[in-house]
Amino acid sequence: MGIVRKTLIVVPCYDEAQRLEPARFLEAVEREPSLGFVMVDDGSKAGTRSILESMRDASKGRIEAFSLERNQGKAEAVRRGVLRAFELGAEIAGYWDADLATPLEYITRFVQRLEEDHLVMVFGSRVRLLGHHVERKAIRHYIGRGFGTLAALALGLPVYDTQCGAKIFAATPAIRSAFGQPCELVWAFDVGLFSRLLRRQAEVGDIDVVGQCAEFPLKEWRDAPGSKLTLKLFPGIALELAKLYVTTRAAARSHRR
Repeated sequence: MGIVRKTLIVVPCYDEAQRLEPARFLEAVEREPSLGFVMVDDGSKAGTRSILESMRDASKGRIEAFSLERNQGKAEAVRRGVLRAFELGAEIAGYWDADLATPLEYITRFVQRLEEDHLVMVFGSRVRLLGHHVERKAIRHYIGRGFGTLAALALGLPVYDTQCGAKIFAATPAIRSAFGQPCELVWAFDVGLFSRLLRRQAEVGDIDVVGQCAEFPLKEWRDAPGSKLTLKLFPGIALELAKLYVTTRAAARSHRR
């Protein structure tokens, strides 16, 4: 009988050789027998691929690793990884940022919340509260809050943090469908995922986005150095959200007819 990996978490990697901490992933799969990882090398230039292959070899079958033929961006790396997780029979799939800004220990907590409340998605929310240790540069925090507000308006959802790179999903038909095609959004692909689920709700009715998706406030999160998201990208991101707002409203009007 093969190794049971009920939960498979995708980790997209692009030139992450300096930031990856293989020991933490190996410790996680040793600690939680039903957990595994799918490490996706998104066409890195050097170093990353060999590290991922070493992790796979050391994991005793609990870590998968594969490389995309060329750099295709985080959205496609995540999508291809999640599809691979489903192919491997994962009951729960998800994705996690390679820098481990969200500690891996939260995976178990997310899974528990997903199962206990019969949800289809649980995702991290970086809420700065007393007693929480959410470390984020001020400029990134305020830009993030502006982005979050625009994303919530574009989607018409009471969501605080669409962009936290820690999400898990139940392997339902609605979730599988959401990852079925490449995302039309490059940087705001997390928002695009919510948009697809909303369309699925309107057209098929097998998901209730507000009732079956939940944010999980993180008590610990750190703004890791080396992020590839820079200020110069935000005009393009804002444009993506504006386009999404128009298409979401158009789809809603069409459905009401």
